[in-house]
Amino acid sequence: MLKPGWKRTFFGLTLAAVCLLIAFPIFWIALTSLRPASEVYYVHRGTHFTLQNYLDVLAKPEIKHAFSNSGMIATLATLLSLAVTVTSGYMLSRFRGKMASTWFGTIYLFRAIPYIAWVLPLYVVEQRLRILDTYLGLLLPHMSVHICFFSWLMKGFFDGIDADMEFAAQIDGCSRWGAFFRVALPQAVPGVAALAILTWLWTWNEFLFALILTGSRTPMLTVTMAQFVHELGIEWNLMSATAVMALVPAALVTLFAQDYVVKGLRV
Repeated sequence: MLKPGWKRTFFGLTLAAVCLLIAFPIFWIALTSLRPASEVYYVHRGTHFTLQNYLDVLAKPEIKHAFSNSGMIATLATLLSLAVTVTSGYMLSRFRGKMASTWFGTIYLFRAIPYIAWVLPLYVVEQRLRILDTYLGLLLPHMSVHICFFSWLMKGFFDGIDADMEFAAQIDGCSRWGAFFRVALPQAVPGVAALAILTWLWTWNEFLFALILTGSRTPMLTVTMAQFVHELGIEWNLMSATAVMALVPAALVTLFAQDYVVKGLRV
């Protein structure tokens, strides 16, 4: 058995190793994004740094288009998904009956199926409906995944809220919807905020739907970054600059909303 002092030392070293393991790839990407193309593979040649990689990336119209598309899809998918997910989680938490059981079974079924199995059938369906490579064709799959996966989290948040307060509000004259909006929903704000952050980050970072269901009209950032891999090689400096720029919105969202995320996960 280790003594208390050795336990703290071992824990500290382990934590430092984990942090280093997580931070090193980000540090290396940021360092590569500041290196000239001729020195990406030869770090020992010197410590020359430049912002030209970022200027070259920002000069590409397809990158700007991809950034705007990813931001818009992530925001719209988050807002529309929350409108359904919050009420879905509330129903699963509070209601018992045939409708709730049917919804429960439907969500459970789709949650049990890996969403990667949906992609090819979705491609065929969207092609026939002529919504392939459109905002609608991207929003619907993302919303489906969010509703199926995050309704369970929302149910857990509402399970932690005392239903007697809603019954008291109804006795005082509130309708069911009134009790939901005035009593249950305000107490679930930390959970809703945490869910919004998780939903936005998941959509922003998603790759598979973006790869299969988009094309030249609605390119997404995660797929557009692959253009730097071509027959002549890999433009690591430009790809790294794009990756750093893609990390910034996600990092800012996480930084400013981390209190809500922590509070929400404790509900």
